Amino acid sequence: MTVYILEDEINILKHLMALVDEIPYLQVVGYAGDIAKAQTEIPALQPELILADIQLKDGNSFTLFSRIDVSSSQIIFITAYDQYALQALNLGAFAYLLKPIETAALNEATDRCFKKSEQQKFNQHQLEIAATHYKGGSKPRRIALRSAEYTQIIDIEDILYCKSDRGYTTFYLKNGSSILVSKVLKEYEALLPEETFVRCHQSYLVNGNYVTRYYKDGYLEITNGEKVPVSDRKKEVVLGFIDRI
Repeated sequence: MTVYILEDEINILKHLMALVDEIPYLQVVGYAGDIAKAQTEIPALQPELILADIQLKDGNSFTLFSRIDVSSSQIIFITAYDQYALQALNLGAFAYLLKPIETAALNEATDRCFKKSEQQKFNQHQLEIAATHYKGGSKPRRIALRSAEYTQIIDIEDILYCKSDRGYTTFYLKNGSSILVSKVLKEYEALLPEETFVRCHQSYLVNGNYVTRYYKDGYLEITNGEKVPVSDRKKEVVLGFIDRI
């Protein structure tokens, strides 16, 4: 993960660079002690993470970030003054750390930042896969599911249904196996083809190819005999989906 450091106190700059050097997934690609230099280098380097002091000798970084595009970067503000916290958060800062920098605090903030960045990259890759398959009228055929131990590539047609529970999603497959991933169901709802999958409940997304029966009391039966609930709010959606089968 590429890092740019904006800090005008040389001792603190050296301390930050030493701390960053100890974190294996971070790489410093540039640094500056003044707004003028950073204004040129940050747009050119496009760092994934910016560690920024707020008050510098030739201005403040809030003004800098209002002038340049930092939408592709995550920002951790580092300052000796806590009165800037609200302004930093309103700007969309990922974290706000006070000087003197504590190693544990910086490690925790950069770790969260790295995990968020990796998740965004994974999501983008999934979307690119889906977009590639959709070109020319074709449909996505496979999806990558990242569990705690591994990433498994499965055929979409092998998914019976997905179940959400407290921020996790379990994929139930036609071979009887299941895969637990630490992502919410809504993200997969956007990736899976809507002409095949229907959100029948807040916690369930079902592959319509395996639906065998709809019960008026609010259940879908699938080919393995399991029953999946249909919420009152989703009843009309499910009935419309069934009519199109």
